[in-house]
Amino acid sequence: MEFILNTIFWTFAIYGFFEVIKNIITICTYTNFQSDGIYLIIAVKNQEERIEGFLRSSLFKILYGKEDYLKNIIVADLKSQDRTKEIAKKMELEYDCLKVTNWSECKDIIDNVNES
Repeated sequence: MEFILNTIFWTFAIYGFFEVIKNIITICTYTNFQSDGIYLIIAVKNQEERIEGFLRSSLFKILYGKEDYLKNIIVADLKSQDRTKEIAKKMELEYDCLKVTNWSECKDIIDNVNES
């Protein structure tokens, strides 16, 4: 009986440890977002022909434009059946102010924005 209780205890302890690590990684990933300014949240579905051009023009406004109130772009994919998410993910590697996620995680990103 003691062996079973110890096994259950250590299973929950290891699971808890991994959850803590996952939360730390999530917070570190999302804290590069700034708390002031405007977030542009783009919900997309099956827009592989248009997504790259649209994101590049929006990113141009953030990186080189006079619109310093626009801080970050979050692309929330709505279960696209084409390459929309793949294209946006490729661009996410190039730009720190771009985050690609699914719709259910979008709220978590905003909730974890670093208070400056």
